[in-house]
Amino acid sequence: MSGYTAAETLRLARRAHNTRRTYLLVNPLQAKHLPVSPTKALEMMWVLGNTLAAEFPDTKLVIGFAETATAIGAMAASCFDDDCVYIHTTREPLRSGRFLEFREEHSHAVEQTLYCGELEAWAEKTSTVMFIDDEISTGKTILNMVEQLRARFPRLGEKRLVAASIMNRVTEADEARLAAAGVICRCLVKLPQTDYTQAVERFPITDAPEPPEPPEFPRWRRLPMVLCKPREGVLAFDYLDVCRRRAENLLPELREQLDPGGKILVLGTEECMLPALVLGAVLEHQGGFSDVLCHATTRSPIGVCNQPDYPVREGWKLRSFYDPERITYLYNLERYEAVIVVTDKAGEAGLQSLAAALGVHGCGRYFLAGGGA
Repeated sequence: MSGYTAAETLRLARRAHNTRRTYLLVNPLQAKHLPVSPTKALEMMWVLGNTLAAEFPDTKLVIGFAETATAIGAMAASCFDDDCVYIHTTREPLRSGRFLEFREEHSHAVEQTLYCGELEAWAEKTSTVMFIDDEISTGKTILNMVEQLRARFPRLGEKRLVAASIMNRVTEADEARLAAAGVICRCLVKLPQTDYTQAVERFPITDAPEPPEPPEFPRWRRLPMVLCKPREGVLAFDYLDVCRRRAENLLPELREQLDPGGKILVLGTEECMLPALVLGAVLEHQGGFSDVLCHATTRSPIGVCNQPDYPVREGWKLRSFYDPERITYLYNLERYEAVIVVTDKAGEAGLQSLAAALGVHGCGRYFLAGGGA
């Protein structure tokens, strides 16, 4: 389906305190757990979407999975016609009571919800419904969701359902089970059946610590950036276009404030990933900044290990931007001239916790784009 390989898209990490699945398949190009050029990340997502659009051009509804695949789903959905709707599942509270609940059983946070206020109307306008995740191992999450959707919306049984991902290691038996449920699988990289549980046992991991509190917290410079709400559904092409235009609006101020040769981190928060990636790519291509990296905070607790073939060398346990009682994580920080956080919610506890971790690395300036209510 593409020129991507497992060597490019797969690193093995060991989950911390997860007995359901001890390994984590980390994609170094995905801009989630590991920092990477935002252009490279978006290009991989575009290749997935463009290939899917060539095979299933009639798709007008794409559903991404939180939190890791929110940007993948959005970027892929933008490759379809202008009237394609994109929505992603969420672990955040939804304002509307019209939602569906399902379980991602192997995850660190199993409960997910999908806003359903307009779902029936969106489904009526498409012959294909696309589900997009970063990695599909058994297809159980997809089947859980499809079962719930068909019970709520019987007409969904008339639609062609496609489960697409960057990586796929579904067995023949599981793929047959998906096919029997009317779900077709597509991916960029088909992985072999390997005992990853045994493969990660050799890594001696430690937990990511909390950062020490600095003597003085830095000042966050606020950047105006109003973000869309993909948890409630957006036109995919418009979502990408709005992210790009709002990123371009920030360029004059950022050019004035920053050294184009300095290393810059553009950081997303949990489910809020695409706006950070788009801003990073705009800085790379239009801003003249030569060294831009992008990744995001995550709920995934990954063990830290300094072995050379292990992907997560260091990490920090942080307070969430969305809920001060929730723990999130950030991995493989470096020293940056500037850090730009792009988020749809910015709680004070999350800001201070992140600033403490960045301060350990001697980061310079701190910018906050968005923030929401």
